[in-house]
Amino acid sequence: QLVESGGGSVQAGGSLRLSCKASRMITSTFRPLTKAWYRQAPGKERELVASISSDENTNYLDSVKGRFTISRDNSRKTVYLQMNSVKPDDTGVYYCRLHSQSGNDYWGQGTQVTVSS
Repeated sequence: QLVESGGGSVQAGGSLRLSCKASRMITSTFRPLTKAWYRQAPGKERELVASISSDENTNYLDSVKGRFTISRDNSRKTVYLQMNSVKPDDTGVYYCRLHSQSGNDYWGQGTQVTVSS
């Protein structure tokens, strides 16, 4: 149900904006879910990059603080990850996740981000 876009190749210091649209989810389902972006680099485990709760509390991986911003547009049922001042270590497949404490858990298919030095 989640479609990601915005990945690609960029040079270090550049910017990308990832989008994740829950096209087949109704707004009343989308709104209360916690939204998050994860990434997985080659040979490494998947890690949480950023999350935003329904009451807009945000959480970031230490290495992206001050560079990445997560946001959501409930009317568009879309989650964003604005990535600025990217570094080669930001390279990986980025996944969108929407989930709730009651057990709802949705993942996107992933979008590749490659940062060259």
